[in-house]
Amino acid sequence: MLTGIHIAFIGGDARQLEVIKKCVKMDATVTLIGFDNLDSKFQGVHLKELSEEVLNDVDALMLPIVGTDEEGNVESIFSQNTIKLTENYLSNLPKTSRVYTGMAKPYLKKMCSDLQVELVELLDRDEVAIYNSIPTAEGTIMMAIQNTDFTIHDSNVVVLGFGRTGITVARAFQGLGAHVRVAARKPEHIARIYEMGFKPFHFDDLDKQVHDVDFLFNTVPHMVVTAKVIANMPHQALIIDLASKPGGTDFRYAEKRGIKALLAPGLPGIVAPKTAGIIIANVLTRLILDQFGNQGGEQ
Repeated sequence: MLTGIHIAFIGGDARQLEVIKKCVKMDATVTLIGFDNLDSKFQGVHLKELSEEVLNDVDALMLPIVGTDEEGNVESIFSQNTIKLTENYLSNLPKTSRVYTGMAKPYLKKMCSDLQVELVELLDRDEVAIYNSIPTAEGTIMMAIQNTDFTIHDSNVVVLGFGRTGITVARAFQGLGAHVRVAARKPEHIARIYEMGFKPFHFDDLDKQVHDVDFLFNTVPHMVVTAKVIANMPHQALIIDLASKPGGTDFRYAEKRGIKALLAPGLPGIVAPKTAGIIIANVLTRLILDQFGNQGGEQ
């Protein structure tokens, strides 16, 4: 239980509702900032505006998945008001407090570092990324079907990257009957790709591996799908870039060649916000229990 622990939420989307719901269920004291248009009513929560005083006794501060932008603005679909998180507000957190978010931009990282506030990026954690790879794969399948006029079965698929998302996407499309090739750099990844029944190849050979590709899925947040690669792809191919913005695809050249290329970061929050929220809720509450030495009891 989280009895006696004060958790404040600033902004967010539908995923936050599941996190709030679990914190309330575990008896935390919950303050919501930037939720003035929220239709769902949670018993016992406090709706407040952002101020220096409101964070004075907060044990854990939960920000949206994307944290803040580079000016400190916090996005909330539940408010029409502009919410800007600055040092004046954050400096009022107790020294033992932590800030939780999905992924932090340099603005938030620097502010927390300057104030010596511990920042936890949940999407960097293996368990979150692996769980999130499930709705990501389902969303990728949905987009693949919606944007083509041929079946996934018997299609040629290239997956770039053999990390937490790449593995799940490759397995999902293999399970649907696609012929899956996977690019990696490390010898041990090449070996594991082979062991799992995919066709491995090195990234250096990417431009030679796309001549017959139907679907190319990128999970690498660096420019890997270059003009040279796209030039060797057939016109009917579909590129779905799953990496964080700006992705790893030369979208300008893809458009010039008439190849459809879609940037699709954050699919869990789009196709399965409830599931994505439950994943975050489970990890966040466990981390908060660890933060305070399970002082509120077991989950």
